[in-house]
Amino acid sequence: MHVETVVLLSQQKPDDHIEIEINLDEIDATSAESKATYKEIEEWVQEHYGFHVTNLNIAQVKQKHGIIERENYNKPKSENSRQPGCPEEKVKAIEEALKHFQMI
Repeated sequence: MHVETVVLLSQQKPDDHIEIEINLDEIDATSAESKATYKEIEEWVQEHYGFHVTNLNIAQVKQKHGIIERENYNKPKSENSRQPGCPEEKVKAIEEALKHFQMI
C-alpha cells in the first residue's frame, strides 16, 4: 500500500578515479568459474556417451548430490504430480560430466 524511499546523493568530481591492478595468475578460480553450465554438461555427455540428456535429468542428478543452486519456482499445481525419473545410464553419464567439471 505504501512505499517510502531513502536516497543518499553525493557529488563526485569527474577526475576522481581509483586504479587497481590485479594479477589473474595469482587468483584461484572462484566457485562460479569452476561450475559448468547445463549446456556444457549436455554437450559433454553427447560427445562422450552419444546420447542426449535434458535439463531435468541434469537437475535431478545435481540435486541427488546436494548441488541446489536456487529454489524452483515452476512448481506443479497439484501435490501428487510426478516427474519422470532419470534413467540409470544417464545418471552415470551426468555424474561423470560433473566429475569432469570438478563439481563433485
